[in-house]
Amino acid sequence: MTEPLIELKGVSKSFGGNIILDEVDLTIYRGESLGIIGPSGTGKSTILRIIAGLTPIDGGEIYVQGQRRSGLIEDAEDPISIGMVFQQAALFDSLTVAENVGFLLYQHSKLPRRRIRELVEQKLEMVGLPGIGDRYPAQLSGGMRKRVSFARAIMSNPDNAKDNPEVLLYDEPTAGLDPIASTVIEDLVRQLQCAAGGCGTYVMVTHQDSTIRRTTDRVVFLYKGKIQWQGNVHEIDTTDNSLVRQFFSASTSGPIQVIG
Repeated sequence: MTEPLIELKGVSKSFGGNIILDEVDLTIYRGESLGIIGPSGTGKSTILRIIAGLTPIDGGEIYVQGQRRSGLIEDAEDPISIGMVFQQAALFDSLTVAENVGFLLYQHSKLPRRRIRELVEQKLEMVGLPGIGDRYPAQLSGGMRKRVSFARAIMSNPDNAKDNPEVLLYDEPTAGLDPIASTVIEDLVRQLQCAAGGCGTYVMVTHQDSTIRRTTDRVVFLYKGKIQWQGNVHEIDTTDNSLVRQFFSASTSGPIQVIG
């Protein structure tokens, strides 16, 4: 992992008088599976939205494939495409599954509708949901909606390679799922990393122990606006860092403040 795809340098973000990120440095390398963990309300989802170009920063710099980003994604295109899987799937209830998955191509490509439908079915097959394109989100289980959102995030345009996502951002993809459904999603995340037409680099925000251990290789621990610890996932059980030890033991005693 020698080629940084995305770099945050001294990035700060506040909402009102609440400091969420305090001069955070973070590097995402090509081909890695990075986990961002920590207690609720510590800015993990905010980091994802900043990386995606959806939330402005108050200070610091962001580099995407060596190019400094100015403003938000709507202000100027990044040199690579970044996809995001939102916590609640964020599907359009009034559109079918096929229309949701192919939304960007329908809106921003010149591909014929028949070709888009073929591409949509390919992505649905990749996430294990062939033949459900005519259903609506309300007709799907929570786990199925998550997988549909994965299919949408990895949708690519064969006529414009620049539109194909090189980095995926996962915001709590197993939140609210039972253990079996969570395992299905965790396996899918790894499968999509290796599959042709998938995405080899991703960032995972999660609280769930199994998701951390099964989908990440490197982990950073965020607390009080700063990265307090980072290491390989297998170091979680051997580190002396008191924050990490309290987090994974689920203890109410320790340096992490418990909100009653």
